[in-house]
Amino acid sequence: MQEAILALLAKDPAYGYELRRRLEAALGPAGGALNPGHVYVTLSRLERAGLVRQDGRPGRRPHRSRDKHVYELTPAGRERVATWLNDVTWAKVAPVEFHLKLVAAAATGMADPAALVDAQRLELLRRLRELQELARNEEEASTGSLLIEGAALRLQADVRWLEACERHWIEEGSR
Repeated sequence: MQEAILALLAKDPAYGYELRRRLEAALGPAGGALNPGHVYVTLSRLERAGLVRQDGRPGRRPHRSRDKHVYELTPAGRERVATWLNDVTWAKVAPVEFHLKLVAAAATGMADPAALVDAQRLELLRRLRELQELARNEEEASTGSLLIEGAALRLQADVRWLEACERHWIEEGSR
């Protein structure tokens, strides 16, 4: 989630409530589960880590009299976003973070979403080949083969989902 917030700030400085709205919009129906306080806690952590800073311009909340804190990326924050956009690790079952990466790449122009999808697909296909090699050396009815089959099925499903993402972002790019 930290990298997604950083990526959203790569386009424009924003205050916490605005970032929360951007995340909810990026996540669609899944955005309703986003804890409102999580964005502010994450911003505090990112500020302590030197990845964001308050931009110094006083802003006003539309419905409140207190000042809002407008955050912007530091150079270290921008570097972290670039690193994140190029990272092809895939640790979670639900690809929410990768979806946010694609949305952030398109919004900021820092990376091509279709190229990110292609790089991710190549990484998943590499892992699938490794699993197939392991499967050749495993007894067919063993518990190990069951685990390998489950991992391979997950990777195959993820590759199919990436193909759907690619179609979407290619269409989006042609608009």
